[in-house]
Amino acid sequence: MPKKRNHVKTFKPSFTASTTGSSSSLPSDSHDAKSPPKGVNELLANLRQATAGPSSSRSLPVTSPSVPPAIREILQIPETPSPIPRRPVRQRFDNHGRRLPPGPAPPRSWAARQSIEGDAENSLLRSRRISYSGLDRNALPGAPLPDRGSLIDVTLKRLAVDWDIHRIYNQYHLYFVPGHLKAALIHYIGVASGAGVSLNDLKTVLFPPEDMYSEGELDSHSRSNFEVTCLDLSASIGKSLRLKDVLDLLFRDVKPQSLEEPQESWEAAYNSPSPPPAILLPNLTHLSLALDPRGSRDASWKQLLTLSSKLPTVTHLSLAHWPEPCLTPRSKCSTVSSPQGCTIPYGGTNIYSHSLDHDWSEALLVLRMVSNNFYKLEFLDLTGCAAWFNALQLEDGHDFVDWAGSWGKITLLRLHTGWSLGTEAMISDHTAFSDAVAIAKTVEKHIRAMRAGKGRFITVERDG
Repeated sequence: MPKKRNHVKTFKPSFTASTTGSSSSLPSDSHDAKSPPKGVNELLANLRQATAGPSSSRSLPVTSPSVPPAIREILQIPETPSPIPRRPVRQRFDNHGRRLPPGPAPPRSWAARQSIEGDAENSLLRSRRISYSGLDRNALPGAPLPDRGSLIDVTLKRLAVDWDIHRIYNQYHLYFVPGHLKAALIHYIGVASGAGVSLNDLKTVLFPPEDMYSEGELDSHSRSNFEVTCLDLSASIGKSLRLKDVLDLLFRDVKPQSLEEPQESWEAAYNSPSPPPAILLPNLTHLSLALDPRGSRDASWKQLLTLSSKLPTVTHLSLAHWPEPCLTPRSKCSTVSSPQGCTIPYGGTNIYSHSLDHDWSEALLVLRMVSNNFYKLEFLDLTGCAAWFNALQLEDGHDFVDWAGSWGKITLLRLHTGWSLGTEAMISDHTAFSDAVAIAKTVEKHIRAMRAGKGRFITVERDG
């Protein structure tokens, strides 16, 4: 038989509450000292109860029954308040049309740090393999630039370095810079600024100040833009400018003037021809649309076709570091399913068209249209376009570059690779460089064979 265990229970002495403050404070202090510590959940609950007051409690929205408008006016019932607007839907695509990952956006500090570290590491590794040529090598021949080291050259460079100050404090005087110096000023601003020339910078130099002068006062000064023959936008397209912005800047729509005299019929008023768009630089002959080789090659050939149809006076053009000629570059990886179950590329060029299929049909079509529009070209710079040098000598039916017809006036053609081999260049870099030089040689032979005494003598500048 197990033994019975008698558990001895100890009882705490009970203190009787006395009326004096000293006697009542003693047991409470001893009880608090011997009480077990509170948990984290209890402390948080007490903290919430202490911070929450009567003002913080939200009153539940009272839904009042809807009443027809006529009865509401008779009974003088106030209108039902409008519902709270919904939270704005987050944009699921970025500026380049790419789908964003699900979930909230990362903090700006994380994204900035990753981009800076990634760009610095990639640029360091890239500089050891290859080094890109500067923008000075892509200067247009015959551009109205001052002599290096002259007083005008030093003044304009200093003005471009301090452009953030001058475009604000001298915004009412920059328009009256002589026309033959505006082209040099725009060129120096693009070189001095890391982001290139912006649309506001061009408006400050080429447009008069708003609401400051009437049309009659600017008649004698507005002719200064007629002297501007060069527009150098090197390293600005794709960064701070788009070709659509350049189109809107150069060609402004003129509103038709209202005729005060009554017309003979209503049809005559409607059939009156609209005035042609005003051309900002009617004597433009030198145009540089060179891209930054270290940046994204975001340039639209479709916009270039629109621009070329409106600028037939251009004789010197730079398309350095432009991507492959393509009208729909964003649909290279897109496909469409046919009713027969076949998969067809959405655009005229896919990612394997040039490398595996050797299909240059769309590139030849685009180049033929560009050459027909720029039929007065005497100089063409295609530095850094080695990826599509081969399209300059191929033919696809009636689509080809006519070096003896549309571009028969070109006497100087640049086909530089745009980069040089570094100390840690890989075998693939050496192969790409040698292939680009070889294709440039074949293009030169093709042009001279096509002309064969029919056109002008051409000089091809290339590496090697």
